[in-house]
Amino acid sequence: MNLSTTIPGQMQPFSLNLAYILEHAGKFHGETEICSNMAAGDVHRYTYAEALRRSKKLANALKSYGINAGDRIATLAWNDFRHFESWYAIAGQGAVCHTVNPRLYPDQIKYIVNHAQDRLVFVDPQFVPMLEEMQHELPSVEAFIVLTDRDNFKPTILRGAVDYETFIEDKPEIFEWLDIDEQAASSLCYTSGTTGDPKGVLFSHRSNILMAYAACSADAFKLSALSTVLMVVPMFHANSWGLVYAAPMVGAKLILPGPKLDGASIYQLIDNEKVSFSAAVPTVWNMLLAHLISNGLSLPYLEEVVIGGSAVSRTLLQQFKQQYDVDVLHAWGMTEINPLGSLNRPTAKFLKIGEEEQLAIKLKQGRPLFGIEMCVQDESGNKLPHDGVSAGRLMVRGPWVVRRYYKSEEDILDEDGWFDTGDIATIDVDGFMQITDRAKDIIKSGGEWISSVDLENAAMNHSEIELAAVIGIPDPKWEERPLLLVKTKENSNLSKEQIQAYLTGQVAKWWVPEDIRFVPEIPLTATGKINKLPLRNFYGKSHNLDSDPLNLLKA
Repeated sequence: MNLSTTIPGQMQPFSLNLAYILEHAGKFHGETEICSNMAAGDVHRYTYAEALRRSKKLANALKSYGINAGDRIATLAWNDFRHFESWYAIAGQGAVCHTVNPRLYPDQIKYIVNHAQDRLVFVDPQFVPMLEEMQHELPSVEAFIVLTDRDNFKPTILRGAVDYETFIEDKPEIFEWLDIDEQAASSLCYTSGTTGDPKGVLFSHRSNILMAYAACSADAFKLSALSTVLMVVPMFHANSWGLVYAAPMVGAKLILPGPKLDGASIYQLIDNEKVSFSAAVPTVWNMLLAHLISNGLSLPYLEEVVIGGSAVSRTLLQQFKQQYDVDVLHAWGMTEINPLGSLNRPTAKFLKIGEEEQLAIKLKQGRPLFGIEMCVQDESGNKLPHDGVSAGRLMVRGPWVVRRYYKSEEDILDEDGWFDTGDIATIDVDGFMQITDRAKDIIKSGGEWISSVDLENAAMNHSEIELAAVIGIPDPKWEERPLLLVKTKENSNLSKEQIQAYLTGQVAKWWVPEDIRFVPEIPLTATGKINKLPLRNFYGKSHNLDSDPLNLLKA
């Protein structure tokens, strides 16, 4: 269509601002609670109405300090009420909220704070010592706001340090959120940087709000004012998968777990607060299951959990449903798509097939949300059929998909506007997408592909295996063969031969690894995914199977 011939609409030119979400929650769900599990062990409770008033005090404090539209302000913190307030106050008055992952290496933290040129850093007390050691290498940071009150504020050498409550205490509770362009930047998040320096993804108010709308929908998180949401996924992990916006958008009760993400702490929150919905990476749910089983506990209130970050195992999905009547919803996304791309909700067609077929579909990453387009392409850029078999590069586009990385002048899209996710996937005729591997992790053996993800999932279905990682290692005959690294559960006597026998029949015979190594730990990235880079650097280059890789990883 020739756009010059279209008739302009006559609706109000109302530009979206993320702060309007909290404004709505404060006005129409003002008595709904936000509960925070604090580091000291106590639970802080207040309401959306109180959160709105305090966010406006913080917005006034930032204005008084001299923060301008577009300035970057970093947060280095766990999920709690002060961190929650800061997100809305920073973005709502035109600045950019830059979430820093405290699990990153110090050099990576220094890199991204300097790359973003943050003026202020909001920091949890436990991370103050780390910043004290590096502050002389953070020239853009003018002051540090410690997320505590005056009574718990400890002396620090951080320049310009002040506790949060002192910073906002004498500021008014009235603030008019800026009427800003909805395409203006609202938040900044960096990738974990496992293949080089972290890359910044600069989200807009529009992209965040559209993604939050989609996340709330019945075909996605299905949130409402009747929901009680435990936001386990950290706020520094890809915008907390949109929950920090989606929950207040509908007035759901919001539970923030703070730094304690072990099975016992998560169970206590779920049980005490009658949580109905939660989201996190598989590691968290494995810890919860272990706690439930060892203590003979139940989950009478929990209805659904969303699992993302890495593939969910068949065992985990079945245990939740069969033993606790909790539905596990597989999801997929990444920082570059703000971050939600697909979620596995059943269709009417799905309900008509057998239980085993249903399970096979549930293990997929799901169908794209409205707003996200997906396709798979071969190495030449040709689109592959959506037949559930043809595997290729997963390409996405849509209103909350990255166009270019922060401070880069070049778009990262192809000529048709598709972003290459770096994943290898299939899409079936009903739109269910399944990740088969990362492009850099796919193993090519004798000219055929072996999916490291499928092999890992098959191994982790074994009741005695806690975690498994598969990488390709050089082979003189087949070019590459899979190496399986296994961390077993406590008191396991599992042998290499038993694992090989277990895998036989679950995967193609030629997929079964000749080499299987038992390790005490498997390295994880800052976002809880298996970190294959150091494993690949060690085994892939030296094939030194008789050495302990953990010593190398610590170096």
